[in-house]
Amino acid sequence: MTPPTSTLGVPVVSGTAAGRTSSPHGYDAGLLVLRLALGLTMAAHGAQKLFGWFGGGGLEGTGQFFTASGYPAGGAMAVVAGLTETLGGLGLALGLLTPLAGAAVLGTLVNVLAVKWGGGFFAPEGVEYEVLLTAAAAALTLTGPGRYAADRFLPGLRAHRLAYGVAAVTLGLVVAAVVLLLRK
Repeated sequence: MTPPTSTLGVPVVSGTAAGRTSSPHGYDAGLLVLRLALGLTMAAHGAQKLFGWFGGGGLEGTGQFFTASGYPAGGAMAVVAGLTETLGGLGLALGLLTPLAGAAVLGTLVNVLAVKWGGGFFAPEGVEYEVLLTAAAAALTLTGPGRYAADRFLPGLRAHRLAYGVAAVTLGLVVAAVVLLLRK
């Protein structure tokens, strides 16, 4: 008797696909790739604001942009945004204090979306890039960093709990809303 086959002609084994179970290391590797891509991208954006690296405006140019965008004390907002992006991004890349790093990046990106909103969804005027970064920050905040992260060495964060992620997402959204209320 031959075993049942799938529509692709592959034998079907009851239980799991071909009797294999998923590897948690695969999930951890995927989270590492996502953390590195998002974290280093955000850290580079923060370095543009703080230091003028990578073609950025530095604190002066970024401060002028914030003032023109309706934020009070544009220079101070430039420092806050630059530090938040740099430190939050590096925290995500390292998997260090991931819930807080994710909340920082998420809150910053909510403000970015508020400033850029109105140009449609697609580039060059739209927000598709920012929406993707925001979703990635929220996803990492909720799922945790995986096992290939510095948080594995911190007793309180060794085992990521959904409650930490939900609390961090809430914190990021509340702080973003407060900052948006300051905007003219």
